[in-house]
Amino acid sequence: MTASSQEFHFADAGEAADLAAFLARLIHYDRAAAVRLQAGGGVLAVFGRPPSFEVLAIRTARLEAIVSTEPASDAPHASAGAAGGPGALDTTVSAGEFADALDTARAAQTADRPEGRDRDARGLVVTVPQAVTGPPWAGVLPPRGGWRRVNGLPGVNEVRGVVAAAVAEFRARDAALPEERRTRAERDRIGHDIWSRTLGDTGLPLRAVHAAQSLGFLRQVRAAAPAVTAHASGVATAAPEPLVLLAAGGWLRLRTPYGSIAVRTQGLSGGLSGLSVTPA
Repeated sequence: MTASSQEFHFADAGEAADLAAFLARLIHYDRAAAVRLQAGGGVLAVFGRPPSFEVLAIRTARLEAIVSTEPASDAPHASAGAAGGPGALDTTVSAGEFADALDTARAAQTADRPEGRDRDARGLVVTVPQAVTGPPWAGVLPPRGGWRRVNGLPGVNEVRGVVAAAVAEFRARDAALPEERRTRAERDRIGHDIWSRTLGDTGLPLRAVHAAQSLGFLRQVRAAAPAVTAHASGVATAAPEPLVLLAAGGWLRLRTPYGSIAVRTQGLSGGLSGLSVTPA
């Protein structure tokens, strides 16, 4: 296998570290996980699908540049314009290989950094892994635009409480099963009953908020949240609110400062060209 001809130049090493943590969580659920990368307009969006939740998880980070280390004609998995604008890239890669590339770059940066220098004082240069054949979900992403706000979403503390109560219910019902019914099929039935419920009147399945909690998206917001959003103009800005629910084209999307969870709730009526990180 030849070396990759693309590099991501991250704007902030701390965001790259948070992205590495996100990949580690995906790999925890699926050691062979793949992620789809869409980059352009100064933002990288990473799409993954933790198999236990049947949702799409999206994490973003700001980029200074996407750099080709070979002539443009020799860069097979750069898709011009696919993610919006010059230098755009759209590819599917192994989550494990991408995590390894991030770890390698971070280790090299640590070795090169003078003692006492702030670890986030400069960005990170990461080699993009070779493309892989993507799973079916990677070809069906939420629409890029047309998102509208859905009212009725509880606050983040209440959402955490709903998840905690659902987890407690699952454990209690599982513990109450007689020995002869303590099977995977029975536990799956209990899980489906609980996680297919919706969050209040929003229509958002509880499995989506459970995924957000499990992937670290519902944690306490720091003073300067690491996640970024990409507006239609391509300008990257900090997410303004801790928790927002959006809808478009048969999809619901729970957006947090640390990432988003998207779930398809009905047949698609919107485009499938990829998800912008905030509504157009």
